[in-house]
This record gives sequence, C-alpha cells and structure tokens, in this order.
Amino acid sequence: MSSRVAVPRGADPDATDVAIVGSGINALVCGALLARAGVGVAVLEQADVLGGAIRSAELTHEGFVHDVFSAWHPLFVASDAYQALGAELARHGLRYETAHAVTAAVNDDGAIVMTRARDETVAELERHGLGEGARFAADRHGFDAVAPWVMSLLGDEVLSTTTLRSALAARRRLGRHGAQSLAGSLAESARTWLESTYRTPAPGTLFAPWVLHTGLGPDAAGSGVMGRAIVALLEAVGLPVPAGGGARLVEALRDVIEAHGGTCRTGADVDRVLVSGGRAAGVRLTTGAVVGARRAVVCSVTPPALYDRLLADAPVPEWARRAARRFRFGRAGMQIHYALSAPPRWRADDRLGRTPVVHLTSGLSGVSKAVGEAERGLLPEEATIVCGQPCAVDPTRAPRGAWILWIQLQELPARPRGDAGGSIDVGDGTWTESLRERYADRIHARLSRQIEGFDASVRARVALSPADIARANPNLVGGDIYAGACDLDQNLMFRPRPELAGHRTPVRGLYQIGASTHPGPGLGGVSGSLVARRLLRRSRRRA
Repeated sequence: MSSRVAVPRGADPDATDVAIVGSGINALVCGALLARAGVGVAVLEQADVLGGAIRSAELTHEGFVHDVFSAWHPLFVASDAYQALGAELARHGLRYETAHAVTAAVNDDGAIVMTRARDETVAELERHGLGEGARFAADRHGFDAVAPWVMSLLGDEVLSTTTLRSALAARRRLGRHGAQSLAGSLAESARTWLESTYRTPAPGTLFAPWVLHTGLGPDAAGSGVMGRAIVALLEAVGLPVPAGGGARLVEALRDVIEAHGGTCRTGADVDRVLVSGGRAAGVRLTTGAVVGARRAVVCSVTPPALYDRLLADAPVPEWARRAARRFRFGRAGMQIHYALSAPPRWRADDRLGRTPVVHLTSGLSGVSKAVGEAERGLLPEEATIVCGQPCAVDPTRAPRGAWILWIQLQELPARPRGDAGGSIDVGDGTWTESLRERYADRIHARLSRQIEGFDASVRARVALSPADIARANPNLVGGDIYAGACDLDQNLMFRPRPELAGHRTPVRGLYQIGASTHPGPGLGGVSGSLVARRLLRRSRRRA
C-alpha cells in the first residue's frame, strides 16, 4: 500500500473548493449552505437521482406520487438549516403542508389520537384514563424546562460551546440535584419513562412506537429522552411534508446549490478520496475522472465505506480502520406502498382518516416483543405498522378521490432465521420476492381488520424488502434504514464510534456526515449543517 495518493498529473486540483460525496439531506444541506456563502461546491452522487433516502416516484399508477423511503420532515422544518435556507427554498418552489392531527395508535381496543394542541391531547388521554391527561401535561411541562439543552445536544456538536452554555443554563434553572437527575435520565429507557409517568397502557400505546423512529427500541438505554423529544417535536411542528412529494425538497436544495455556482452530478460514483501530504485533495470516480478540492472533501457514507473503500489506499491510522470495522448496523426496515381507490374507512375512529401517521400496535409490550423477535433473527408475529397517510396532509399526492398508504416496518432482521408467527418458511434467510410478498400479506391482513372494505379499495401494492432497500442505497446496509445501530455505545457523543466521534477524520480536510454520524438518523440535515458551519468559520479566520 502506498503512503500517499497524489492527484494525477493533468487533473485540475482546483476544480472546486469542496467536493461532497453523496446527495442525501445532509450532503445537500451542506452544499447549499456553502454555496450561498460563495464556496465552490460539487455534489457527487453514484445513483441516477439525487436525494439519498428522499425519493418520490409514481411506483404504483400514474398520478400516485409515493415517497419511496423517508416521508415526513418535522426534523428539517425545526432545524437551523431550514431557518437559514427556508426563504430561498420557497423561492425555488418548496412549500410545506401540515395537519392539525399528528399521530394516532389503533388496535382491537380502539384508537387514541394526538394533535398539535396540548389541551386536546390532554383531554384525549384523560378519556383513556383518569388523571392521564394531567400526567401528560406535567410531563410535557417538565420536558419544556430542559428542552433547550436536549435540543442543543441533538442539534449541535456534543462537545461544543453552544451545548455547554445550554447545559450551564439548565444547571442554573434546575439546581444541582435537578441537573443530576436530568443527566441520569439521558440513559433512561422509554419503558421506564412511560411506566413511571403513567398509570394506564394508553400513553405507551400512543408514544412507544415513535421510539422506533429514532432507531431504538423501547427497552434501549437512552430511548426515554429520545421519545420525549419526539413528542415535543410533534407537538411543535406536526408532521409536515413538501407539497407534491419529498423530492421537492431535493429539487429546491439542488436549485439553491446551482443558483450559487455549485454543481450536482448523478451517476458519479466516487472510488477514492485522494490524499496528498496528509490532506484530502479531491476524489477519483470509478471512471478515472478526478474532482480536485481546494478546501475539503465531505463524505456522506458509512464508516466501513469511508475507511475500507474510499480511503483504501490512504495513509490512515490502523486504529481508525479497526474502529470503522466495529461499526454495527441495526435492524432492517421494509416499505409497502398502496394505491387506494378511495380514502380508508377506519373502523375504530373516523379521526384516523385525518391523521398523517397511524401506528397499528398492541402497545408498549407489543413494540418490545416485535423488537426482541427481530433482534433474535425472527420475522415478528405482530410488527408495529407505521401507516402513513400523506394525502391527509397533501391531497395532490393522488388523483381526486383516491389515496395513498405509506407503510413502514422497522422491526425486521436483515437475514431472518425463522418466523415468530410460525407460518412463513424463511428458507436460507434470503429476502426473495416470495418471502417479501408473504410477509407483506401478513401486514395486509392486519390492515384489513382495521379498514373497512380495504381489499376492494386496493388498486396496487408495491413492497420493498430489506434487500431491496439495501440495493437502492449503499448507506442502508442490510436494509438498516438508519445507517447504523443507534445503541448508546455508537450514538450521540459516541457516533459513529467512540474513537471516531464527531465529523472530523484523521485525514486533514476530510469530514464525514450523514446518518452514521452525530446526531444520527433523521431528515434534520444537522451533520451537514455542522460541517458547513465549521468550514465557513475556518474560511473567515483565514480571511
């Protein structure tokens, strides 16, 4: 192995200021913030479309616009990046829609609905259990007091002056004992939070499924504070979606980059990060073409992809390669997309038809059971079904009178060893088309029990297995839709791994962003924003 990879003679090492590998939300946010500040940017995407996990397509029938993978944008709407870019994104056609209702849970015992109005959620929970509404209000009030610090932890570098100032403010507000209690609660599980706060199963049924959206299970360390943060976010901004499809955000970010002189290229598969004199000097594509970078290379990839592929020939400390190889991927996900001839008629409660995300779940213990089965390599007997209804927010997603269901399953093994339900033969564990459709049939049957006339209303169904998801995006290894397990040892200040924490790498001028880095998965664009801010601060210091 050579100790140095030089930019090939004849290539232009000054082709751009910053080369960005990948085009997910973090890469595009990073590129847009840099381009607006006058920094030359080249975004390089190996796929034939930009956006990473944000992709819209007419998967089923013409006129039905499905968000293929991710769909809901509360993290982005609440982010600093949106505050900085929102006005310009709007000029490029981005418009967000949201609904008053936010989320609901339904099972054979009935439904429970949360809206953005706290007093309405209080009344709803009170209806399900005497005193539960008051407990919810007290819980939310308690979290409001520490939310600025928690949100700074999730929106900035863990070890930063901003986070430190927020922590000191929380310490002054809460006192020493209160601050110690808060610190201890960071490791609390969602089960502990829900069972110690409430007296009936209803709040757990409503809130426990949301822990899955943070990449955790309800018994995982740290899932309690993540669950409370998600509830706060839902109450603050709801579940907004871009009018016309999630890809409108991608298009608007691309337009911002290009309007300020940057470029976005698809079909540009980066094979190597070029290192010269111990510093990232650019990238080489699989075609052999080189894109030089004067200031930095930013990679939105997983740690194994960065250290074992892109830096395969570079002088990188062996401890960094070992740490990257220890990076673990988590449970797999699955998507099922339905085109319906009419809006669903939910049996339990007609409010469900106006609610963006409905979870079909038997509650806290049901979520825990399904997570445990998936982590043991089994197809869950009764998975938590995330039933997204984008038409409840944006009716333009389907022809007039028709409807879309966006189904996400977050409790699956990448390679199943068996079926907890005992009725599906998983063969050798390969996600074949047959296995995918048989498992989708199990989900379909549960939807049929909750939605009147469901079978007759289905015009088309398209399912994507963990293997399909992994093939569509190299960052989603094994179908892990969160690009890496979010257990405490590789989350927050330890993400992607304790030795590699943060976004800088051992190579000068090389940064890593994306869901595999702090603050983890989600469409907030935070890691891209943090690296852009760092690069801009360095530029100002040089000036």
